[in-house]
Formats: sequence, structure tokens, C-alpha cells
Amino acid sequence: MGMRHNRHLLITLSLAGLLSAAPLHAANGPGQQAVASAHPLATAAGHTILDQGGNAFDAAVAVAATLAVVEPYSSGLGGGGFFLLRQPGNSDQPYRFIDARETAPLSANRDLYRDSDGIVQRDPAINGPLAAGIPGVPAALAHLAEHYGKLPLAKTLAPAIAAAENGFAISEHYRTLAGYRLEVMNRYPETDRLFLRDSQLPAVGTVIKQPELAATLRAMAAEGRDGFYKGRVGKQLIEGVRSAGGIWQQADLDDYKVIERSPIRFTANGFDVISAALPSAGGIALAGILQGLDTLPKATPGSVPWTHQLVELMRRTYRDRAALLGDNDFVEVPVQQLTSSDYAAKLAASIDPERATPSSELGPLIDFVEGNHTTHFSLIDAQGNAVAATLSVNLPFGAAFTVPGTGVLLNNEMDDFAADPDGVNAYGLAGSEANAIAPGKRPLSSMTPTMLENDQQLAILGTPGGSRIITMVLLGSLEAMRGEPVERWVSRPRFHHQYLPDHIQVEAAAFSAHQQSALEAMGHSIEPVGRDYGNMQAVSWQKADNQLTAASDPRGIGEAVVKEPESRAAKMPE
Repeated sequence: MGMRHNRHLLITLSLAGLLSAAPLHAANGPGQQAVASAHPLATAAGHTILDQGGNAFDAAVAVAATLAVVEPYSSGLGGGGFFLLRQPGNSDQPYRFIDARETAPLSANRDLYRDSDGIVQRDPAINGPLAAGIPGVPAALAHLAEHYGKLPLAKTLAPAIAAAENGFAISEHYRTLAGYRLEVMNRYPETDRLFLRDSQLPAVGTVIKQPELAATLRAMAAEGRDGFYKGRVGKQLIEGVRSAGGIWQQADLDDYKVIERSPIRFTANGFDVISAALPSAGGIALAGILQGLDTLPKATPGSVPWTHQLVELMRRTYRDRAALLGDNDFVEVPVQQLTSSDYAAKLAASIDPERATPSSELGPLIDFVEGNHTTHFSLIDAQGNAVAATLSVNLPFGAAFTVPGTGVLLNNEMDDFAADPDGVNAYGLAGSEANAIAPGKRPLSSMTPTMLENDQQLAILGTPGGSRIITMVLLGSLEAMRGEPVERWVSRPRFHHQYLPDHIQVEAAAFSAHQQSALEAMGHSIEPVGRDYGNMQAVSWQKADNQLTAASDPRGIGEAVVKEPESRAAKMPE
């Protein structure tokens, strides 16, 4: 989708201007609320819950559940993701990272997709129930409600239930992504029935209703986690998956747990950077790039020397990602070393300021790329509680298999493992033993929900985009650190290098002709991506003047809204 005029709502409200009696600096929070998500219905759901007395974590449940309904191509109850939380009232642990990444079924092994001749078969690794990891989003929603929220799931899931029952009108974006997966969606009757019309792409404006998904959400509203992983829904999930060739068993659902982790934290350019921990590679990569950049000679942002520095740091951190990173509950990853300022300085010191380093000179050629159809939302409540969440089902419409009777469209995140550590994955790129399939293991990810904070500002941001997520968050973070307005973070032209393939991927507006020629003269190869990418959602709180702004990427159909809280006079549940 090409760049176009940003018709999404961007509201900037200053408490100092609106409320003369209010202090210029709020001690704990902005006094307003903001939600930026990839769909207007999800943004509205978040505000509805905040207006009903919920906090940011309640709103996150509502937004994530609603996105599961209206963005079946990007997220869902059948997928997973990461939630980065900010709790200013918790002085001991103001930030928490909720890992709701999918896990490999207990019957899975590193040779799951090899045939009798030992050759990895790509189709079952990306299509159908054998491609699906055990979902984490339902457990995460129940966890947030139980441990962080103020409202019961019956309230926070209500907007999603309504959206599933009443339906949503599909967009051209929906049609485009469904078009990529039309053949495989036709294979599975339930997916065909729910998301297509006469086995073809529905017209723009067609209303998609999902009564079975509404029933599954109601079960969760009544029974919490058990409403998905046990009982009627759990039984239907197991029977549906196994009857279609999958390997799930009840023990997989029983054993699934979200994991609370400490986020990656480091300082760069005067900011405390808080980002995703393993099994996301995002926080580690940002630590290498941002801290490394601090040690290099200062260059003008956007200049050829600055771009060269960033690209070379991208190249080196993505090489580490491919070679070293995986689920650190299963493999030993030197996280402390990889996120240290000393290590970042070593990466930076290896850069030739006049010449691109061919990736082949950095060691054995190994890499990993993941599906890029994901979603992100950022939000903050009036008290300063905040959430950055990135969720995914991997490829568009995940595995394209909807479990009969549940409305749950499954992920195909198993392909985010190195299905063939000695060969290639679906993108023709080699894998790494650290990310090989193992029972109960979580695949490596690039999802990078991130916050930047100092005494003057809090920035909340993230985006979908597969392996390009990290560099998009990097570029958005650099805009925030320079004090650029939030709409610039989400709309700026993007460039990306991931070690392999050895070229800079660029949006059309990223480089001028002069910049491209100068970079090519240094040995860089430039590869246009063909169309713009990403769908960043961001919130900015300027603490000094208590100004809250939010923006939704103009490349997508999302909406960002900042507003005053509604009256909290309604009685809270006991």
C-alpha cells in the first residue's frame, strides 16, 4: 500500500490550555488517555473500557480481543504475542514483559516437517493445523485481567463479542491479504465459509460475522483461561486439529503458560530504552544498534554517513540474531553480553566508515526471516499506566485453518522455528540450531514493543513487519529521541538491512538519488521493496507541558485517539 494522506485522527490536547487550574506537570500520569491501534473498532474498544473505569491493562484486553475479531489476517485468539507494561505506581518493577508467544506442541521435534527421504516439506510447515503452535493470546488476556486489570473479563471482552456478533466491514487491505492466501483458504471449509464469499474474495464493505468466535469469547468471559484451554472449546480445538492432521493434545493446552519476564533495558541518547526480551530478538538488537550509534562519530540524521552507520550496525546485530538467538529457556544465550554497552562499542568499532562490509566477511552465512502479518497497539491511561503490544498469527490469515465450532483461526508460527537448521525455511534462508524445533519451545521473533522514557518524555511504539520490525522501531525511536512529533515516527520513509540478503531494502521515498549513488559507491546494494511496509502505532507523552499525542501509521487503516477520561462515577465491581 503506497503512502497517502494521513486521514487518521491525530488529536493533540494540552491540559495546561484546557484546564487552567491543572498543574503543568502531572506527577504520575498525563490526566488523559490515548489509544493507537490498527483498526478504528479496536481503538474505540480501548476507550470504551477506559471510560467504564478500567485501566490501561483492561483496555489492552479489549483492544487485543477486538483486533482478534477485525484483523483475522494479522492476529487472533489462535495466535500469540508480547505485551510490554508500564506501572508507574510499582517502584520495584515499573516495567514488565508478558511473553505470550506460541509454543511447539509436545509431540513436535526438530524433524517434524521432514519426509521419509529426510527432505523438509514446506507446505505443512505453513498451511493447515500442523503449522500451528499452541496459542498464547487467550492466556495473556486472562493473565492481564487477573493480575493487572480492574474489570472482569465479562466487561473487557464485551466489545470484541459485539464485533464478532455484529460483524465488521472488510477493507481493500483485507482483500489484498486474503488474495495472497486464497488458494489455501479454499482448502479449509470453515475458513472459506467465514472469510470468503463463494470461495472468492468478498467485495469491499462486505460484513464478516463470526458467531462461533463470539461464543468462544463468551466462554472466556465466563470462565477465564479455562474457557479457552479446557471445557467445550478446548475439546473442540483438540478434535478439530487432530482430525485435520495436526498433533495437538490436551496436555499442550493444559501446560501452556504466559511467562512474565524482565524486559531488555539500557540507556541510549539520554533515554531509558525498555524493549522486548527473548524469545524476541528486538530488545537485544536495539541495544546493539542504539548503544553502538552512541559511540560512533556524530553524523547528521538522514545523511549518507549516518545511514551507513545504521546499516552497518543493523547488519551486525542481525547476524547475531541469526547465529545466536533462540528461546533462552531452551538454549543458552549470552544476553548480558549482547546487550552491554561494551559489546555494542565493539560492533561499532568494526565498521569501516568509508566502505560497506560484505556480510560474507562476518562469518558463516546464516539467517532467519519470519512472516510479517502482525498487529501492534500502544495505549496509556490517565494515571500513566501504559501498554505496548505486538501480536501475530505469522502469515496472512495464519495457517488458514479455522477450528470448526470455535471460530479460532490458527497461527502458522511453527515456521518461525528453523524447521531445517541445516537447510532453508519458507523464505529460502538458512536457519540456526539455537532456533530448532523442540517440544514446548517458543520460536524466535522480531516483535519489538518498546518504550523510551526520561524526565521529559515517554514514547510508546511498535509495529508489524516481520524481520523489518526491529529496524522500523529503531527509526521511529530515533525520531522520538530527536523530539520529532509522533506523526513523524509512524510515517517516516524506512530502510532496512538484515545481514542476508546483503542489500538495503528501501521504501521509495527513503533515499534521494544522490544518497543512493553515494551509498552504492561505498559498496552498498540498494533494493526497493516495491511497496511501503509496516503499520506503526505510537503514543507520546511530553511530561514537561503534559501534552499527550498519538498517531496511527498512514500506511494502514488504523486510528489514534487522545481524549479526556469520562466520569468515573459509575460503581466499580466488588
